[in-house]
Amino acid sequence: MKKIAYKNCGILIIGSGIGALSVSSELCKFHKKVTVITKGLRKACNSSLAQGGISVALSENDSAKLHFEDTMEAGCNLNDADAVMKLVSEAPQVILDFIKSGMEFDRDENGALCFGREGAHRINRIVHAGGDRTGLRVVEQLLRNITSDVTIEQNEMALELIARDGKCAGVLARNSKTGEITAYKADCTILATGGIGQLYPSTSNDATITGDGIAMAYRAGCRLKNLEFIQFHPTMLTIDGKAYGLVSEAVRGAGGVLINDRGDKIMENVHPMKDLAPRDVVAREVYAHYLKGEKIYLDISAIEDFSEKFPTVTQICEEHGADIKSGKIPVAPGAHFHMGGVEATTEGITNIEGLFAVGETACTGVHGANRLASNSLLEGLVFGKLLADYIVNNPQKGADITPEIPETRLGKLPSKAEIQSKMMEFLGIVRHSEDMKKAIGWFEQFSPDGKFGRIDVVNTDDESIEIYNMLTTGWLIAKAAAERKESVGAHYVE
Repeated sequence: MKKIAYKNCGILIIGSGIGALSVSSELCKFHKKVTVITKGLRKACNSSLAQGGISVALSENDSAKLHFEDTMEAGCNLNDADAVMKLVSEAPQVILDFIKSGMEFDRDENGALCFGREGAHRINRIVHAGGDRTGLRVVEQLLRNITSDVTIEQNEMALELIARDGKCAGVLARNSKTGEITAYKADCTILATGGIGQLYPSTSNDATITGDGIAMAYRAGCRLKNLEFIQFHPTMLTIDGKAYGLVSEAVRGAGGVLINDRGDKIMENVHPMKDLAPRDVVAREVYAHYLKGEKIYLDISAIEDFSEKFPTVTQICEEHGADIKSGKIPVAPGAHFHMGGVEATTEGITNIEGLFAVGETACTGVHGANRLASNSLLEGLVFGKLLADYIVNNPQKGADITPEIPETRLGKLPSKAEIQSKMMEFLGIVRHSEDMKKAIGWFEQFSPDGKFGRIDVVNTDDESIEIYNMLTTGWLIAKAAAERKESVGAHYVE
């Protein structure tokens, strides 16, 4: 058995995206000691890649009621209505406080906030920063807001939650540079590990996002919810079948139009909102044309000063040989956001004592069957604050649990590429009942015990654990998808 070092920390956060940093920055106000561990570098998260912005009812013609209605409609009314109302009603003050802390959103020549528009929003309510660099600017500001009370440990891969009998007392982690294994013992453990994008061959997600949080939570006995709902973004820059990055929905909000290689507007007679229809609708239509062998483009010829408004998209296009001067960007759908996750309240409370979840890892029910554009960064900020407030007002005492390492070892595993291929084949944008059943069987052949239980993580290398987590999460998604018979939102059964 390899030697395990022990480190005591009051509050432990696994992940370094907007949810994690929002909780950290709020806890700093109360001088709480926080340890953040992250799989890669501290900015290696989906939040840093987010282009669109943050939806918030701050303009004169907007209201929490309108924001609520748009969120519910996009989620096919499978949302938890109370969670949605809490999100949209708390949002304006949270954003105003964030601005007071130093966050600079884009403003017009009169100094007023600029409000953009994205899919399924009836009015302009998206605030953005640096054009399409909102996520990165938000992450950078949150990092500026945290104090010396927060310690960020980089290159620490979480291996297994230290949990037993419905209680959690921290996590086992391994440093990818030194190989050292540490048992982080905590009074309060927060999962903020992001989504599952890297389970698919084409995704907008960071390379570190492989469903680890869901897999660990499952093995710890967490309740999971809505795992079948996976949002595909309609417009990934795609050249010769390979995706290179996200082309923000804000581009369509600014006047971009989806066309095929004949110049036909593909959303013209599909939905009343045309190119700004909900993401699941647009993604399916783009995918249908893609399967017919057509090339799909985002026509940006009507957008003035495109490079200034969308510097990130411009940079991605230039790096990969897509000429924006032609007025057309080649696109195809890619896995983007997971509406499902660890079942949690808006304060992040799970069914495991001492374990909380926030951000995309959590499923509060706020997104229903399909997330409304630009509600994700908002969720991290608002629910991150609510979680921090809960911890401050309800001090936690960690359970006395010693890490238990089973002897179960892994057999032959598939490659990441094989998993990604099977996920797209069986659990992609359009699904079929028989394929979902096949997926369950395909995943189970790689489980040592048939149910993806705990393994010897200490003597298993990081890549194998990551693949095991991908298999576990894929299997859980397949089971959830097979159980939901109706076609709704991002779960489209043909």
